[in-house]
Amino acid sequence: MSEPRARSGRPQVVVVGGGISGLATAWRLSRERRDVDITVLEASPVVGGKLLVSEIEGIAVDEGAESVLATRPEAVRLIHEAGLGADLVHPAVSAPSLVIGGDLVPMPTGLVMGVPTDLAQLARSGVLSSQALARLPLDHMLPQTRTGEDISVGEYVGRRLGPEVVDRLVSPLLMGVYADRAVNVSMRAAVPKLFDAVQSERSVLTAARLVRGPAPEPGAVRAPVFAGIRGGIGRLPLALAEQLRAAGVRIETSVCVRDLRRGVDGWELVVGATTDERVLHADAVVLAVPAPAAHKLARGLSVQAETDLDEIETTSVAVVTLVYRVEDLPGGDLPDGSGYLVPPSEGRPVKAATFASHKWAWLGEACTERGVVAVRCSLGHAGDVEVLQQDDESLVRISAEDLAFVARLGRAWPIASRVTRWGGGLPRYAVGHVDRAARITDALERLPGLTAVGAAFDGVGIAACIARADRSALLISQRLCSDGEWRHG
Repeated sequence: MSEPRARSGRPQVVVVGGGISGLATAWRLSRERRDVDITVLEASPVVGGKLLVSEIEGIAVDEGAESVLATRPEAVRLIHEAGLGADLVHPAVSAPSLVIGGDLVPMPTGLVMGVPTDLAQLARSGVLSSQALARLPLDHMLPQTRTGEDISVGEYVGRRLGPEVVDRLVSPLLMGVYADRAVNVSMRAAVPKLFDAVQSERSVLTAARLVRGPAPEPGAVRAPVFAGIRGGIGRLPLALAEQLRAAGVRIETSVCVRDLRRGVDGWELVVGATTDERVLHADAVVLAVPAPAAHKLARGLSVQAETDLDEIETTSVAVVTLVYRVEDLPGGDLPDGSGYLVPPSEGRPVKAATFASHKWAWLGEACTERGVVAVRCSLGHAGDVEVLQQDDESLVRISAEDLAFVARLGRAWPIASRVTRWGGGLPRYAVGHVDRAARITDALERLPGLTAVGAAFDGVGIAACIARADRSALLISQRLCSDGEWRHG
C-alpha cells in the first residue's frame, strides 16, 4: 500500500541506511532544519552498521572499528554532540610491531603510510635489509615518476624505493585500512596529500617529509592520532540514535528498501516484502548504504551512477576476538605494545592483531579485574578469500595458532572467542577511485533531492564518512524548500 504524505505538509527526507553515515546525515540535517521530517530506514534489527560493541566474558569489546581519526574534527565533534565527550579517550599504547621473519620488530616511527621520513631511525629499526636500505638514496637521483591522473600506492612507492619497502612498510598499513594489497590501492584516494606533493617534488622521501611536517621539539609529544570511546566506539551510533529520536527523527529497523523511483511529486521508496509492500514518499532521499546496495537502488535513475557504482568492488574480512587467562600466558601478559601488522611476504593468515587490553586503558582495567587479556585478530583481504570460507570454529583455531606462534604464547589457549564477519564490508579503492566517486556524486545530485554517503566515496574511516554526511545534509538543507520543492544549484 502507498502511504500518503504527512498532513502537515512538512518536507519529508528519508535516509536509507542506519550506519554511522546515515545517522550522521540525519543528525546534521535535524540541526540545520527544524521544519523537515526525517525518517531513517535500517534493514538490520539494530542501527550502527559496522560500528558494533558486544560483550565477551562480560567485557565490552568492539566488533568493528575501534577508533576514529583524532587529527580531523568531524568524528570527535560528533562524539561530543552525541553526549559521549566525557568518555572520549586516546590509546594508552600506540606502538605496533611488524612481523619480520616470524619475529616481532617495533615499527619505525615517522612513516607517511609506510614511506619513511627518518632514514637513520629506519636503519636502526632492523625492519629493512641492508640492500633495501642502500637503495633508498636513489630516490633523490631518479627522474620524476609520472602519476598521470592516478597510480597505485604500491606501484609508485615500488618504483621509487623498491619492493621491500612496499612489502614491509606500505602494505601492512594499507592492509589494515583497506584490506587490500598496495598494488591495488589508489594513491590519490589513500594518501592524497602525498599524491599532491609528488606532483612537484621529484623525491617521494622529500614529499613525505613535507607532508609529515617538522619533527616535534625535544621533549614535545605529537597530538594523539586516534581516539576511542570508553566502552567501545560501538556506543556512538546507539547514543546518536537516542539523540535523534529525542529530536523527533523517526528510526525504523528491520526495514528493507527494495526499490527507489521518481514519482509525480517526489521520490517513492518501496519497502517490505513483495507480499506486504508499502510505498513511502519523500522530497529528498539519502542513500547511506554500501555500493552494491546503492547500485541496485540507482538502477533506472542514472546510467552514469549505475555504471560507476557497479565498478566499486568490495572485500570481506573477519575479526576474531580472543580472551586468554593471564595465568596461562608466558610471563603473565602479552608482548609489549599495541599489537602487530603482517607484511604479505610473511604468508600468515592473520594480517593484523591488536592487543586490545593493552591499547585501551578502560578495557585493560576491565580485563585486569577478571584476570584476562583480550586480542583482536583480523583475517581476510581482497587477495585472500579462502580463509573466510572456514567455519567459525576453524577461524578461532587458525587465529589462536597463528597468534601463539607470532606472539610466543606457548601452549596458552583462549578461554573465550567471538567471530565477527563483515561480508563485503569494505569498498576497494582502486586506481581512479576519486574520479569515479566524483562522477557518482555528480550524477546522483543532478537528480532533484538525491544524494549518497558512506565509505564507498571519500574515505573508509569514520571521520571521512561523517564529513561526507555533513556535506550531504548541508546540500539538502540549502536546496530543499519549505514546500518540498527542490532548488537546483
